[in-house]
Formats: sequence, C-alpha cells, structure tokens
Amino acid sequence: MINLPKFLACLSVTALGLVLLAGPVQAETTAAETAYVFNTLLFLMCGFLVMFMAAGFAMLESGMVRAKNVGTICVKNISLYSVAGIMFYLVGYNLLYGIDEGGYLGSFGIWGGDDSALTAETPDYSGGYSTGADWYFQMVFVATAASIVSGTVAERIKLWPFLGFVVLLTAFIYPIQASWVWGGGWLSAAGFSDFAGSTLVHSVGGWAALVGAILLGARAGKYGADGSVTPIPGSSMPL
Repeated sequence: MINLPKFLACLSVTALGLVLLAGPVQAETTAAETAYVFNTLLFLMCGFLVMFMAAGFAMLESGMVRAKNVGTICVKNISLYSVAGIMFYLVGYNLLYGIDEGGYLGSFGIWGGDDSALTAETPDYSGGYSTGADWYFQMVFVATAASIVSGTVAERIKLWPFLGFVVLLTAFIYPIQASWVWGGGWLSAAGFSDFAGSTLVHSVGGWAALVGAILLGARAGKYGADGSVTPIPGSSMPL
C-alpha cells in the first residue's frame, strides 16, 4: 500500500530537483515566453474591446439619420473597417513604426507581418509581443478615428467618396501623425505623451470631421430659402 505523505514528499523533492537542474537560462526563456504570450493576449483582448466601439458608432449614426439611410450607414461602418485594415496593413503600419528617432516621416512600404523570430530554430521572445497582435491593436484605433468622421458627415456625403477619404486617413494621415508620438518621432522627442489616444485618435478624428463638415456644409434640405431651419428627425432616438 502506498504511503501517500511519503509519496508526495518524494514527488516534491523530484520536482524541485528538476527545476534546479533546468538552470537559470531555461527559467529566463520560460519567463520571456510567458510574458510574450500574455502581452500578445492583452493586445488582442483590448483590441476586441475597442472594436466594439464600431457597433456603438453604427447604432448612434443609425438612430440619428432618417430611416431611408440606415442601411447605407451600416454598410459604411462595416466597409470603413475593411478599408482601414487593408490600408493600415499595406502602408500605415510601416509609416507608424518605420520612422527615425525624432523624425517626421516613416518609410513607405508593405508591412509583411513579420513574426519570423518565432519560427526560428531558437525562438526569440525579446520583442515582448507579436507584431501581428500589435498591428490589430493599432488598426482598431485607426478605424475608430475614421468612425468619428463617419458620424459627422452622415447624410452629407455618398458612400464611395467617403471610403476614398478613409483610404487617405488610414493609410497616410493617421499613421504619419501617430508616428510623431508612438513611433518615436519629433513630438515624442520633445516630451509629448499620449498614452490612450486622446489626441492621436479622438482629436485627429474630430479635426478631420470638422473639416469635412465645413467643406460639405449642412445636410440637403436642412435650411429653407429664407434661412429657416427644417427639422430632420432621426429614425430612432433610443439607438
């Protein structure tokens, strides 16, 4: 019959011996790998939460426009995410992180999603997280900036011209100005800090929306010939 206390004691001593034999190098590798996994998971989880903002923007816009335009609004909010993802992959990510320290403009080129350090014979976890996860995390913020503009120009611009603007915003405008801080550009060198995107995401989206509102003007039918305001009720105030 097995003596359980003695068995557990022997098992504990054996496990301790294996840990000691593993040595500090393997312990460091395990710690780096664990940090890599959890950092990558955190990027993805936070990105998923930010992505839910798209549903909120779509609901807000759908409720504020007339019923006949709700379908277009939903298509627009889905399409802008598709455009943002493609353009940020092709151009924007390199512009954001391919800038010299204290510089003004990053490198133009297609980002290949390089995580080759993990597929090597000896994986390298020194980067701290997967670049693919970082791309996704940054992409949802790019799309958020475009969504801010979408709400402002609702019922003022057609779908295709708006998506053309999204190409410019997500491929060039947003990545260039974000690289000045998050990419280590000249604003970062000057001591400017934006931890959560209040300036790089929301302010930039707001300024772009203001420019769009000024250029496009009021919605068609908003003002009469005598300057009187014509009410345009939304389709659903609860939304």
